[in-house]
Amino acid sequence: MFDPRNILVIDFGQLGDVVMSLPALRAIRERFPYARITVAAGKPGEELIDLSGYSDETLPVDRVALRDGPTLISIARIAKLVAQVRRQKYDFVIDLHSYYETNLLGYLSGAPDRLYSRRSNRSLDFLANFKPQPEKESQKTHLVDRYLNLLKPLGVENPIRIPSLKTSAAADSAVEALLKKEKVQSGELLVGLFPGAGHAGRLWPLENFAQLADHLVRNDRIRIVIFAGPEERAMVPQMRPLFPHQTIFFDRLTIPQLLSAQARLTLFVSNDTGPAHTAAAAGTPVVVILDRPDPHGFTPIGDQHRVICGSVITQIPVSEVYKAAHEVLAASRTDQLFYEPR
Repeated sequence: MFDPRNILVIDFGQLGDVVMSLPALRAIRERFPYARITVAAGKPGEELIDLSGYSDETLPVDRVALRDGPTLISIARIAKLVAQVRRQKYDFVIDLHSYYETNLLGYLSGAPDRLYSRRSNRSLDFLANFKPQPEKESQKTHLVDRYLNLLKPLGVENPIRIPSLKTSAAADSAVEALLKKEKVQSGELLVGLFPGAGHAGRLWPLENFAQLADHLVRNDRIRIVIFAGPEERAMVPQMRPLFPHQTIFFDRLTIPQLLSAQARLTLFVSNDTGPAHTAAAAGTPVVVILDRPDPHGFTPIGDQHRVICGSVITQIPVSEVYKAAHEVLAASRTDQLFYEPR
């Protein structure tokens, strides 16, 4: 029976990718309950994996610095990382991300067994040696299932597909203090909006978010919470006069605090970006505004979520997004107004 005891999982994706990998990390943990599992991930992913509890240790890796820094410095950093990995003497490497550089890292780790996702034109999967090989990855398959399909050669069958995260007590307390400072009343429903995105082509107009907020405040008696990450922080002064009075702005939350704040919401409305996935993993219904004509393999899983699609995102009307948001609010439980840790 295959029973490795020191496993390295490479999970270098963006924030949303790491959320989508959580069912696979859970399945690995359940398949190898007695193994020591280390997950190599970037900074935001590292914090989510720590919250998940599926690993014994995380190995933070700045993949962008390794890839895009000055050549000599990048080579030195890569050599240092490889030496660090080799010292741990892993006996099994699972590469969920499976790019050229991650496949090389797995190979150079010295681990005798290596299982890689097989991505067309993006992997060096001939460096893997686990038998049987997984099927080649299909872009038509949901990302959650792509990660899970990689694990089929390990005998993983019928795994839980929905990503889920618990909040931390420290982050919960910090968010409660912030909401108290904003004079959030008992009985007030909170709806979060995320007007940012990692790409300009994914941005629903800020003015549309402001109109949506106005409709929700007037018709559904809720309070708006605007979330902004580092990339959107400079937009906050522009946002403030656009949104209804008493709108709360959270633009300096840590990743654990973001998750705690999202878990306190009745609804989260967002462009297609990482925070939409963290909100869904926190158990909050999500409305995602998508810059394409149909849903794809990166949208949140679950019947409680809604996806609004359009070939040109700027042409998606406020009325369509509001209708979806209103329907989710009507279906949501309103008796539990404040989050209790699951």
